[in-house]
Amino acid sequence: MPGASRVPFEAAQVVTVFRSRLRADDDPEYRSVADEIEAAARKATGFVDFKSFVADDGERVSVATFASEAAQRAWRNDVRHIEVQRRGRAEFYSRYSIQVGACVYAADWVRPGH
Repeated sequence: MPGASRVPFEAAQVVTVFRSRLRADDDPEYRSVADEIEAAARKATGFVDFKSFVADDGERVSVATFASEAAQRAWRNDVRHIEVQRRGRAEFYSRYSIQVGACVYAADWVRPGH
């Protein structure tokens, strides 16, 4: 897509995959809390990228990339993030899973002219 920024994905970065399902009662506060914590993550030292998607069956998948294991750990232990995790369990999610891994390979290809 023209004008899209290119994220510098590299080997040794740490990728967190957060898969979740919201509760059926759909708390209207979820979106504002999610936006606030995403904004905080984007300001965290070592933040690289964040994307979130919703599948047709309602499962949500968020992918956060940090420059290093130390940067990912610092974000994981951030007091604001811990509080939002608590609220997520109490108020927003019916279930979630987290997978964290180091990137062992990264490549980027862009069609010429794009």
